[in-house]
Amino acid sequence: MKANKFVEDLRTKSAEDLNQELVAAKKELFNLRFQNATNQLDNTARIKEVRKNIARIQTVITEKARA
Repeated sequence: MKANKFVEDLRTKSAEDLNQELVAAKKELFNLRFQNATNQLDNTARIKEVRKNIARIQTVITEKARA
C-alpha cells in the first residue's frame, strides 16, 4: 500500500523533478552502502528499500518518456 502511494506521487511529478529524486535516491544508496561497509548501518533493510525506490522512479521516467 505504501509503495502504491509512492508511485502515485511520482506520477504527478515532472520529468525534471523525477530526475532530481533519482539523483537524491542514488546518493542515499551510496551513503547507506558506505555506512554498511564501515559497520555503522543499523537498519540494513533500508538498502533494499532505496534500491526498489530507485527502480520505481526509473520505471515512471520510462513510462513518461514513452507517452
